[in-house]
Amino acid sequence: MLAMIFCFACGLAQSQGQKPSPAAKSGPDYSGTYSFLRDGEFVQVNVEDHGRVTGFVSRYGDTESDRGVFLDHFFKNGKLGGNELAFTTDTVHGVSYEFHGTVERGEGKNPGDEAYYVLRGTLIENSMDQEKKISSHTRQVALKIFPQDLGLKQEKK
Repeated sequence: MLAMIFCFACGLAQSQGQKPSPAAKSGPDYSGTYSFLRDGEFVQVNVEDHGRVTGFVSRYGDTESDRGVFLDHFFKNGKLGGNELAFTTDTVHGVSYEFHGTVERGEGKNPGDEAYYVLRGTLIENSMDQEKKISSHTRQVALKIFPQDLGLKQEKK
């Protein structure tokens, strides 16, 4: 019993001497859910330590076998440097995405408003056909962040 109390006291003293280092965050937090190409589709962006970005693209399938089904393309890699964002997704049902652009302030007036941030840049859709031939479609996009705290605003009424 005395040994247990000693171990507990030593552990407590050691944990108080070591303060966890706060995550190094520089600049605004661009994490959130952004619109994608069609209504109902979206991109989830999670900015983590040291500019690492995780997330996924959630879109409707458009082939005969997956039409109307949500397909999630998780980020294979993602990086944020300042306001420059880039990510590449895994291939799902023969399709993958690459994005290279910036995170900019949009027309939303306050943090949490729709379009407070906008992902503006080049989106490349890579598609593989049945013969394993890859084709790419490039377009310029402006993906707006969805509004935050929708439930809280409705409850306050």
